[in-house]
Amino acid sequence: MKTTIFKLTAMSVSALMILSTALPGIAQQKPVLNDAEKPTIILVHGAFADGSSWNKVIPILQKKGYQAIAVQNPLTSLGDDVAAVERAISEVKGKVILVGHSWGGAVITQAGNNEKVKALVYVAAYAPSEGQSIDSISREAYAERKVPNVPGFNDPVITDGYIRLKEDAIIKYFAQDLPLQEAKNIAAGQGRFHVSTLTAKITVPAWNNKPSFYVVADNDQIISPQVEAEMAKKINATTSHIPASHVVMLSKPAEVAEVIFKAAGIK
Repeated sequence: MKTTIFKLTAMSVSALMILSTALPGIAQQKPVLNDAEKPTIILVHGAFADGSSWNKVIPILQKKGYQAIAVQNPLTSLGDDVAAVERAISEVKGKVILVGHSWGGAVITQAGNNEKVKALVYVAAYAPSEGQSIDSISREAYAERKVPNVPGFNDPVITDGYIRLKEDAIIKYFAQDLPLQEAKNIAAGQGRFHVSTLTAKITVPAWNNKPSFYVVADNDQIISPQVEAEMAKKINATTSHIPASHVVMLSKPAEVAEVIFKAAGIK
């Protein structure tokens, strides 16, 4: 009986050795990440928007096995929006990729210092330095350096300290590459953006110590594409150019998702 057991064991070992010889690359192959090991993608919308900004990107992420959270920013202050993102981060057990659009870039710049955050993705977004605000970025670019201004934010409506864009501005400058009805829906559902956010300053920019990726929307009429490219260079981001409006994640969701996948795949 003992001899039989020994023979079976020897045969098993022999078979494994033959298999190993036949397939020498098996032991060297790196394991594929399972869904539980993938970072959660936290999506942060900008001004004049809400979490539905990411409705076309989310299904693409989920199809690849990624969990996604679209934060609903109150847009009342930098502190309030950062707190909303931090609450989302606290719900996640593993690593996180923060994705910010427009004003959401300033928010992830501040919130991204959390140790769970693996990388930052800026989508046609502000990336302030320490002590900068989105207002100071704009003034330095358009007033001091004479970068050609874009018309989208020239004539907003301000009520009780909250800013919104007129429907015509949304259609012509904010979402000019979307179908008309879709642009009108954005105008109708836009979030009101408090004026205090314009001058709120970043204290510790997370891009100083986190890998960063940047999507420049080459047809943007809300933030100058030149200013976007300059911010991407400043933060040493891996940069992609997409010919799209400010809401590039709605007009070119697959291309934006590809950038997010690159960020999620870094070591």
